[in-house]
Amino acid sequence: MHIEQVTIDADSIALDGVLWLPENHIGVVLFASCGGGNRVKPPTDYVASVLRAARLGTLWMELLTSAERSMRGTVADIGKLAGRMQAACEWLRQHQATRGSPIGLFGASHAAAAAMQLAAGQGARIAAVVSRGGRTDLMEPATLTRIVAPTLLIVGSLDDGVIAQNRTAYAALHCRKRFEIIPGGTHSFDEPGSLEVIARLARGWFLRYASTAERHL
Repeated sequence: MHIEQVTIDADSIALDGVLWLPENHIGVVLFASCGGGNRVKPPTDYVASVLRAARLGTLWMELLTSAERSMRGTVADIGKLAGRMQAACEWLRQHQATRGSPIGLFGASHAAAAAMQLAAGQGARIAAVVSRGGRTDLMEPATLTRIVAPTLLIVGSLDDGVIAQNRTAYAALHCRKRFEIIPGGTHSFDEPGSLEVIARLARGWFLRYASTAERHL
């Protein structure tokens, strides 16, 4: 396993990240976070470990600086978050170890909305998207219609508001798509067994699409 601490220039600032690459990886998934600077985040770390066991590389990236996280409204600036995710994708496309690898996006809540917005502007350059409790209400309906990357929406059955938002988003998507509701799941998915289900769904989605994407990224 190759593990590399990285710094990615985005929006005139330097953002921290960690790249994990299994031997003979078949793709790489960007895990974007806007919730804090701790690199060990149990929900994200568990899902990422399941993907790595399936030979999918992962890049964890914190989208906001500590100062920005304390500024009201910054986390809801989906355009800013999407722009920084785009910088990470460009970094992956240029990095020697990941150049030519299919790129998938995994995001939760606001980061999920940013991932979908980025996918809408990237066309086939994004292999697949997985949204966990995505705040799709922050996106314009017309943006959703432009997404061509296969998109998996995952929500918890107890997350009523987000379920409704994701149903609307799902109806607007014209790409390959899937909508999964996790029984007993809340927005944070900290209930026993929820993360295992999310990891299984994400692994299946990325293996199906992130290993068969066009190689001329």
